[in-house]
Amino acid sequence: MYSFFYWRCFEIAKKNEMLINEQIKAKEVLVIGPSGEQLGMKSIEDALTLASVAGFDLVLISETPDKSVCKIMDYNKFKYEKQKKQKEAYKRQRENNTELKEFRLSVNIDIHDFNTRVKQVIKYLEKGHKIKMTIRFRGRELAHTELGNDVMIRFADAIKDYGVVEKEPTMEMKSMYMMIAPIKKEGK
Repeated sequence: MYSFFYWRCFEIAKKNEMLINEQIKAKEVLVIGPSGEQLGMKSIEDALTLASVAGFDLVLISETPDKSVCKIMDYNKFKYEKQKKQKEAYKRQRENNTELKEFRLSVNIDIHDFNTRVKQVIKYLEKGHKIKMTIRFRGRELAHTELGNDVMIRFADAIKDYGVVEKEPTMEMKSMYMMIAPIKKEGK
């Protein structure tokens, strides 16, 4: 099974690559020069000679049953630029992709733990993420939900310079939650 998996991965990787130089099996190809000019229909041997004289590779751009199109170019530079564009696109996609982060508090949270949560939430709000604050009530705490509401309000006051309360604290079963959205900056 391992050899089948390895072979399959190798075949998939090969499909993403373009055919270059001696890998091209067509008899005649339409050749495009390094600066984009059409050089006409050439035999594969002539096209390979033109590419080697220019110091570049012959790359198969498009293959159809009646005609194949090849371009004379530096293939390594082409691959590098393509990879660079993909990296940039992925980076922009990550920047635009804001996530919902969830933080839990408790009714009887200590001041140090509270301040730590505030710092963590501020860090995510500065990155542009939305925050869901949750307090889970256990046992007798359910009789005193107003204490949880006080903790939520105190938390909202602590981060008011970085985020705005999108949804006020509301009870749902044994939990209370509040949604916080980042404040939009003028530069963005």
